[in-house]
This record gives sequence, structure tokens and C-alpha cells, in this order.
Amino acid sequence: MLFSCSTIPKGITAVHQFDKNKYLGKWFEIARLDFKFERDLNNTTAEYSVNPNGTIKVFNKGYNIKTQKWQTATGKAKFVKEENIAMLKVSFFGPFYSGYNVIAIDPEYKYALIAGKSLKYLWILSRETTIPAHIKQKYLELAQSVGYKTDDLVWVKHDKQTF
Repeated sequence: MLFSCSTIPKGITAVHQFDKNKYLGKWFEIARLDFKFERDLNNTTAEYSVNPNGTIKVFNKGYNIKTQKWQTATGKAKFVKEENIAMLKVSFFGPFYSGYNVIAIDPEYKYALIAGKSLKYLWILSRETTIPAHIKQKYLELAQSVGYKTDDLVWVKHDKQTF
């Protein structure tokens, strides 16, 4: 049996002319398709920095509304191809990687639309806790056009001070 090792859904293209250094830093999660590792989390953020070996350190944080505790996860990301193509694979659990693909980003690197390895994973990110309505609409339309069910998005609240 063959297993697909694709890191991006069929028919979706990652951003070219991507600037890794502009992307580094803190991002607020505005919306996501929910999945088990982020279930019940609000106030979610991701911070990206460069590890000494050249991989990207990924530090995710969120507030679990059921346990009323902060949760964190640290992982690493690697580019699948060249560093100017925003197609990455990320790992939080040893040798297991999943797709992380920037499929839309504004010129100032303030807002990003991220596709996972399949149509089950989608994130809208912002450098601030909100996103302008016109950017939100543009990203929703793009996601819908490639097959995402945007009605299923969880809209993240940012109402807690970080620890």
C-alpha cells in the first residue's frame, strides 16, 4: 500500500517569492478549522524563530477554556522545497511531520492564510488580534474556491493576557 506524503492539498499553491525573515515573529490565530490539538483553545498564538540548525522553531500557545490553563507546544518546521516557496512541513511529535503552507499573505506580512496537508486544516493569522473585514473576506473566498468548508471555521477569541 502506498501512503501519500503530500504536504499541500491538490490544486492549492503555496506563496512564491516568500520571505522567511519577514514571516518570523508572533502571529495571532484569527480562525481555524478545529482539530484535536487545538480543541477548546482560545487566545492562540504562534511564534516563529530560527533554530541554530536553520530549521524554524514553532512555539504555539493557547488558553484552554475548559481546564482554564495555558497550553504550549514547541515544534520545528522545514521547507519542503526552496526557502522562497512557502511550503513547509512542521513537527511537534518526533519524526511525524504535517503540511504548513502559506497560500496567501499581504505585502507587509501582517495577514496570512495557511493550508494544512489536507482540506481538514486551515488557519487565518494576523499580527494583531483582529483582521480587517476586506482581508477576512478575501481569505474566506480564496479558501472556499479551493474546497475549504469555511462555515466550519472556529473564530478565536483574544480576551486573556498571556502568561
